[in-house]
Amino acid sequence: MAASIQLNVRSVKVPFNFKPVGKQSHKTSRIRCAAAAATPTKCYNITLLPGDGIGPEVISVAKNVLKLAGSLEGIEFSFQEMPMGGAALDLTGVPLPEETLSAAQKADAILLGAIGGYKWDKNEKHLKPETGLLQLREGLKVFANLRPATVLPQLVDSSTLKKDVAEGVDLMVVRELTGGIYFGKPRGFGTNEKGEDIGFNTEVYASHEIDRIARVAFEIARKRRGQLCSVDKANVLEASMFWRKRIMAIASKYPDVELSHMYVDNAAMQLVRYPKQFDTIVTNNIFGDILSDEASMITGSIGMLPSASLGESGPGLFEPIHGSAPDIAGQDKANPLATILSAAMLLKYGLGEANAAKRIEIAVLDTLNRAIRTGDIYSAGNKLVGCKEMGEEVLKSVDSSVPAAI
Repeated sequence: MAASIQLNVRSVKVPFNFKPVGKQSHKTSRIRCAAAAATPTKCYNITLLPGDGIGPEVISVAKNVLKLAGSLEGIEFSFQEMPMGGAALDLTGVPLPEETLSAAQKADAILLGAIGGYKWDKNEKHLKPETGLLQLREGLKVFANLRPATVLPQLVDSSTLKKDVAEGVDLMVVRELTGGIYFGKPRGFGTNEKGEDIGFNTEVYASHEIDRIARVAFEIARKRRGQLCSVDKANVLEASMFWRKRIMAIASKYPDVELSHMYVDNAAMQLVRYPKQFDTIVTNNIFGDILSDEASMITGSIGMLPSASLGESGPGLFEPIHGSAPDIAGQDKANPLATILSAAMLLKYGLGEANAAKRIEIAVLDTLNRAIRTGDIYSAGNKLVGCKEMGEEVLKSVDSSVPAAI
């Protein structure tokens, strides 16, 4: 399935093809497509990975929103819930069971909640929940992580930055996801020539890894405001020198996109000083991990931001960028909007269902316009609600929203 992407009402096509897949044999938490209405409908298999902490709470809400938005556009979903992260460790002894990875690979798309928690912090590396996420990304071969950061007019006062700095911010971080120091080898522990204990990792990129993420970033920038900033540390790191060389080589094929370069330390400062200067940012795995989290706080809350992880073929992985927030897990305090918006990205990027995605996006804006807020985005004069009630309010808006034809 070719995915037509829309973000902030801008049509973007990225060079990915998504393949339809067959039915799965698992029966856990499924709503079977065979139960669809008599009229012809589309049917998609979605693997749900609630994970840990607030993950199950926000996934439950997003699932309901996804179902309603799909039904209004003649779409049926078959959901399969699988364990991952700490929940999988407790259940199976590993953070990513083979059955979970297999279900994800066979799905049309994957919606992930959150992983991790204090309970597993002291585990050995291969038994940490975060290792399961890295294994999942590698197993799905998703290399392009798209993280939008947009300051909504309804939430501009929630930003930690001054209103005149935060207002109007609309940027996209395109992060390389399966290379760099998180996956590079050699890595490990040892001793140096003085006999001291050491730990070491390797930042390494092959040309094809940089070229493919560069093409994605240029394509996205082309459909946004035509500006792409490549972030590296080319004044110190050879891997970054090579990164810049390859980015510049690919740039020759996109003369309509204005390319700039920025060192990562300066980029971190500029995101706080004057974030409106950025349109699209492309960077490596570790820099993208850090900068996208920083950019999220400009918007007022990390609980508002979705993400999409895509590959050249196969299903995409969609998840909020927030963590598992174990301190508020099970207390109905989580903000589910990032996960709901991740479901919208799933529809747009993973399934090419732009109308259903727009229903969700409009519903979120309508809910915010009605002054409904969870604690992380609450301010005086608004109505404070919990995770479940926020989901119910979004469902009301989905049911009443009729998006324009796309």
